[in-house]
Amino acid sequence: MTGQELRQMLIDKWGYSYDVQFRRAQGKMFLQVMWKYLEQASFPLSEADYQEHLDSVANYLHALGGATQVQTFIAQTRDRPRLGKAVSIPLDLGDRASEWIL
Repeated sequence: MTGQELRQMLIDKWGYSYDVQFRRAQGKMFLQVMWKYLEQASFPLSEADYQEHLDSVANYLHALGGATQVQTFIAQTRDRPRLGKAVSIPLDLGDRASEWIL
């Protein structure tokens, strides 16, 4: 998955280019789809910076082996990002979890 493919997935599912962030909680990794999106006037990144950020996230997802998990979760979820509530996508890192969670 590339950053552009990730962006298209977000647009296809929810209609906007939402921000995504990695979060670690209780020893688990999550990719969170945040409630802010590129099309908002108050969004802090330019389009080029946003695309660079998505490319970076997509590269990490490939390294983690979580790209397919994210695609499946986004396709199946009924949740949607809303003010103050992100959509949390759990990433099952398997035996490699200790490499990424310190």
